[in-house]
Amino acid sequence: MRTSNSTTQQLTIVMKVSGDAEGVVLYGMSLVAAQRIASTMLERPISEMDDAAWEAINELAKTINENATGLLSEAGHTCEISPAEVIRGVNVAVPTEVPALVVPISTRFGRLEIDIALSMGDQARKAA
Repeated sequence: MRTSNSTTQQLTIVMKVSGDAEGVVLYGMSLVAAQRIASTMLERPISEMDDAAWEAINELAKTINENATGLLSEAGHTCEISPAEVIRGVNVAVPTEVPALVVPISTRFGRLEIDIALSMGDQARKAA
């Protein structure tokens, strides 16, 4: 669990959730991991985060957003996820109401980190 409300990775995809669950989900990675992901998505080597690489990461964020919304809906949860925002930099403040569950993931692109800071939303509390 992480109680800090700041990014810990060089690049973080932030998704705000409202509805049955409320809060934020952060997908963090190093710039090297982001370059590797962008290289795979663009099917060409990326040595720095140029405009095309940033667009690829934004597309990844949109895909995560769409998949998360679909999975929550299939599970019977009414949630809206705001358009994902990509933040560059460590120690950038991202307000959270609750501590985040940190899920480290090792991939072929490098280490990724998912921080889940969600609580039961007003609608779900009323139904409970």
